[in-house]
Amino acid sequence: MAKIPRPFFFRALFFFWYRFILKQLKNLVGIPKNINNTFGTQFKYQKYPSLAHRSDLNDLTLIFDVEGTLLRSPSLFPYFVLVAFEAGDLFRAIFLLLSYPLVCLVDDRMGIQIMVMICFFGVKAESFKAGRAVLPKFLLDNVGSEIFEVLSRGGKKVGVSRLPQVMVESFLREYLKIDFVVGRELKVFCGYYVGLMDPRNSKHARENVLEQNGCSHAIGITTFNNILDHDLFSHCKEIYLVTKADKRGWQKLARDKYPGALIFHDSRLAVGPTPLEGVAILMWLPFSIFLAIIRIILTLSLPYSVSTPLLPFTGLRLTASLPENWSQISAKSGGRVYVCNHRTLLDPLYLSFVLKTKDLIAVTYSLSGLSEILAPIKTVRLTRKRDEDASLMKELVKQGDVAVCPEGTTCREPYLLRFSPLFSEICDEIIPVAIDSRVSMFHGTTAGGFKWLDPVFFLMNPSPVYSVKLLQKVSPSSFTSGDEEDTRFQVANHVQSQIGKALGFECTKLTRKDKYLLLAGNEGVVSDERSGNLSWWGWASV
Repeated sequence: MAKIPRPFFFRALFFFWYRFILKQLKNLVGIPKNINNTFGTQFKYQKYPSLAHRSDLNDLTLIFDVEGTLLRSPSLFPYFVLVAFEAGDLFRAIFLLLSYPLVCLVDDRMGIQIMVMICFFGVKAESFKAGRAVLPKFLLDNVGSEIFEVLSRGGKKVGVSRLPQVMVESFLREYLKIDFVVGRELKVFCGYYVGLMDPRNSKHARENVLEQNGCSHAIGITTFNNILDHDLFSHCKEIYLVTKADKRGWQKLARDKYPGALIFHDSRLAVGPTPLEGVAILMWLPFSIFLAIIRIILTLSLPYSVSTPLLPFTGLRLTASLPENWSQISAKSGGRVYVCNHRTLLDPLYLSFVLKTKDLIAVTYSLSGLSEILAPIKTVRLTRKRDEDASLMKELVKQGDVAVCPEGTTCREPYLLRFSPLFSEICDEIIPVAIDSRVSMFHGTTAGGFKWLDPVFFLMNPSPVYSVKLLQKVSPSSFTSGDEEDTRFQVANHVQSQIGKALGFECTKLTRKDKYLLLAGNEGVVSDERSGNLSWWGWASV
């Protein structure tokens, strides 16, 4: 095979880079000319900092570029990895990671099209929940506080995105209260995404915004490179351009500034994986499975007096706090009810670690067969028939201590769901337990995935942390009320407020049903084909 002459090789390389650089320079020179042709005499270029001091924004419509101005980091790759992993599977996410060099070599528009094809091809449109259940959490973490403060002072707010509409609409409408969202529509064939974006639907969305809102007094907020990316900016009389220097000093939008509270979200991944974080997770995955198996074996095969000191050497950390008079409380004979907030399926197990006993009984409405087999403590299923469950729990209390989770489902964020009051009727000795957990890679809860994998994913983290704090005893008999029904709810609300105060969490009136309707599109019930009955996910809500 003939060798390519070295002078020819260097000459070809030189002309390649010459043409590439010349093309970029032409684009830069051509932008001002195109701007004048597109926007006409009405166009007025201004720098972003001067917009922050305007006092008339309440009477104007603000049209902003979501990726270029609202988000602090311009990288969209982590959000597509989340879609690939949650809406697809692990192999789709790996393929996307391997395609990252190609995405970097092409321009932004082509890069988005490649990532859309990899993430959405073959995904059922009806079952796609990642845009509502997964992405808002990670997108909110990337919102700039300074730019959002400006947007919040606008009259009408229109978000323009290069991403598919299903990825950003819930984030912008439900959590940031943006009035109109103009994204890219995905093509669907026989109910499945084909991985292509339909420009006709985007054009229809733009026309719909103009008809409903009008843009006679509109201000555009975008970046220098994206001025011509959307036709809506051609209807703006003024455009403010955001630079990288402007965004460099922006702070993350604080949680208490969210117009819509983020209480529920669903994702196995605890981080929005950048390419480096994605590679780190993939490299850690084989070791994490091996580590989870070791932790399970230590817990099941050894007594607590031996396994508790050994588990910290595997990276599993537990912090415990007892009330000052705990020695007097624990010395009394007879069963008691431990009322816990719900973070993961391992809550009763960690409570038994703190109590240094395997005699604790955990009541549950439904639990996977694998979890029941591996559980080192006794679990008892309830029927969801109030009188029968109350009678059963009273019998269990006579046998020993009982752990219940009145929320009925897990909540990752610093909020407490409504406490069901049935536990207040069981006995007169109730111990509130404030529980919190922290993970670095994987969440040990899910609303739409396999529940039996929840404890495994939690144990796959390099160094997960559990915090268990026992609070002062509560006696329902000390609550004086003429109505027995009112007393039950008073006790439940009191216990909820005590746990919320100990953890610094906010108490809500939301329930399991609210969570599953948002994240999974159902009411938290699954069909048991063997018995024909409906089962509720999670520990008992009693």
